Amino acid sequence: MIESPEMSVRDIAKRLVITTGKKKGQHPSPATVMRMLREHDEHTTAMETTG
Repeated sequence: MIESPEMSVRDIAKRLVITTGKKKGQHPSPATVMRMLREHDEHTTAMETTG
């Protein structure tokens, strides 16, 4: 994970590269990065509550 708390979502999106699918080789939009982070948090929370 990116460790610098000063990085914006746009900075994070610039560093990421899509590796599969139609947009392979492109950078995700900031909205996509936010969705990915939200889904990760939801998954992590669900795993913690189920044990």
